[in-house]
Amino acid sequence: QVQLVESGGGLVQAGGSLRLSCTASERTFSTYPKGWFRQAPGKEREFVAAISWNAGMTYYADSVKGRFTISRDNVKNTVYLQMNSLKPEDTAVYYCAKYKDYSGSYGLSYEYDYWGQGTQVTVSS
Repeated sequence: QVQLVESGGGLVQAGGSLRLSCTASERTFSTYPKGWFRQAPGKEREFVAAISWNAGMTYYADSVKGRFTISRDNVKNTVYLQMNSLKPEDTAVYYCAKYKDYSGSYGLSYEYDYWGQGTQVTVSS
């Protein structure tokens, strides 16, 4: 069974940092773009960041630009989300996902076909 497993979430004070990881069980996933989304209570799931298969291109939501960095290690079959200068409004469950094609716009959740179970990030004020 194909899996995406996130880790690295937790509780952090505002201004702090966390690094999320997402490891895929399927080796072929390393050839696809990956994305991070988040969902806060009572809100819709929203795009956070995406990265092309070879890490040549990265994309960010305006709300996290300059604070978050997405990266990947295809040897380890893992994608990362480094989150700095965290704010209380970053509190959400964070999900990683595999993009269904080799390229695209990356911002729409229905364009991703495999999802992790999510990891909770809580930022206290």
